[in-house]
Amino acid sequence: MYFKKFTLILLSLITFSCAELQDVVNSLPTETTSGTLDIAGGLRQALDKGITKQVSKLTQKDGYYNNNLVKILMPKELQKVDKALRNIGLGSLADEGIKAMNRAAEDAVKEATPIFVSAVKEITFSDAKNILLGSDNAATNYLQNKTNTALYSKFNPVIKNSFSKVGADQIWTNIINSYNTIPFVNKINPDLTDYVTTEALKGVYKMIAVEEKEIRTNINERSTNLLRQVFALQD
Repeated sequence: MYFKKFTLILLSLITFSCAELQDVVNSLPTETTSGTLDIAGGLRQALDKGITKQVSKLTQKDGYYNNNLVKILMPKELQKVDKALRNIGLGSLADEGIKAMNRAAEDAVKEATPIFVSAVKEITFSDAKNILLGSDNAATNYLQNKTNTALYSKFNPVIKNSFSKVGADQIWTNIINSYNTIPFVNKINPDLTDYVTTEALKGVYKMIAVEEKEIRTNINERSTNLLRQVFALQD
């Protein structure tokens, strides 16, 4: 019975419209029993793989700073500061400020895993059907919608404390003071905690999306039988 249904789904990818394909997926059982395909379980495995393989990289030293996909740069309103400092020979000070922001993000990501684990466990069969037929980052988008508020609340105070721990608060004081001594510039006094928190979160979801896309598009990345079976439905 399972193999007939599985074959029908595979054929539908070629011959059915999107609406008809959704109807076929809807016909799958809503609970996992022996002989049925656990789509929700496959999506959980995919997200777990993204968290384990990609997000864990961000917690390492230079996990953000040396990764061009997620490296946190000066916010737009401070790019003039970066340029001005480099123009007067203070490029090393600007680099130090950028590194401090990325160090704070690396500290904060360590708080993410428990929140992610809880959200992944909550994926329902109904969620899974929509995710499976969605875009290359549909599972990541689901996770972002479920965790963004909680992660922001966790990340923000950690980043604030990290700024103090790694000396970023002093570094940025030096940067802004140096910039403010340049003749004819508009003096500024930005609070970077919110900016770095938001950018750190973007980096987390971007890395999970990288892994999700790999699993969706590269058969070799489907490291378990369940991943291979579930993502074969969207090939």
